[in-house]
Amino acid sequence: MVHPSVREFVVADVSAGPYSITTGSDGALWLTLIHSGEVARFSTRGETTRYRAGPEGCRPGIITAGPDGALWFTRSADGHIGRMGTDGTLTAYALPDPGSSPFGICAGPDGALWFTEMSTDRIGRITTDGRISHFPVTGRQTFPSMITAGPDGALWFTLNQAGAIGRCTVDGLVTLHSLTAIGAAPVGIASGDDAVWFADIGTGQLGRLGMDGAVQDFPLPDRGAKPHAVAVTPTGDCWFTEWGGNRIGRITAAGVLTEYDLPTPASEPHGITVGPDGDVWAALETGAVARISVH
Repeated sequence: MVHPSVREFVVADVSAGPYSITTGSDGALWLTLIHSGEVARFSTRGETTRYRAGPEGCRPGIITAGPDGALWFTRSADGHIGRMGTDGTLTAYALPDPGSSPFGICAGPDGALWFTEMSTDRIGRITTDGRISHFPVTGRQTFPSMITAGPDGALWFTLNQAGAIGRCTVDGLVTLHSLTAIGAAPVGIASGDDAVWFADIGTGQLGRLGMDGAVQDFPLPDRGAKPHAVAVTPTGDCWFTEWGGNRIGRITAAGVLTEYDLPTPASEPHGITVGPDGDVWAALETGAVARISVH
């Protein structure tokens, strides 16, 4: 179905590639343009400003609001963590291994930023003044992907190639929760009041992992929809993008599912966030952002 309140706003040309999106401390939406190597600021009034995120081909990936009021993001191609002030001022911190492929990033409960490294099987931590430390996951290639601060004060992250969800304390103690679905390949993850939600792109379902370790699976009608990113609203609903299905979905803790077709065919929805206006916003890799009114 098409949601009566779905609107799309063009923010860049198709070649720029809007990928991840978050709400900044300035009340605007900020998104990465993965192909053009930029970060864009988008106001809910429809105004867009673009800033360089680094050198050509740096591939900015996931972006998040930091505890210092700035926007922090990963650069997977050249192994940097970027910091951008709301005025567009850029600072970049080189990781020890330039080939580490940092991807997911979130603000932690300890005032630092936490991130994943897809190529090194590690979780990283960076303070707001640029001090970096690392914690190994398993010692094998599990492909740590997205990461979120959980309701229990730990960091939770997806292991795309291991079919598992990881948990890392702020002291660096890592434990894993294996998923039972055959072919599980989780990517997106977000925190709720008492659980973390994740998107399993490999099996076409959403999952909810309680702090007691219990997992609930919510298969989508279209198992080829490739759910990618998730965001949890204050009411506890989990919203998600269907990269392969060209839809935005919502699921409640009770498992009630609603899906909404996007107006533009093959728009490739990726990142999703709750905006400063309380609506849900998604980044469409073909050059736009979509707003879904939840009021």
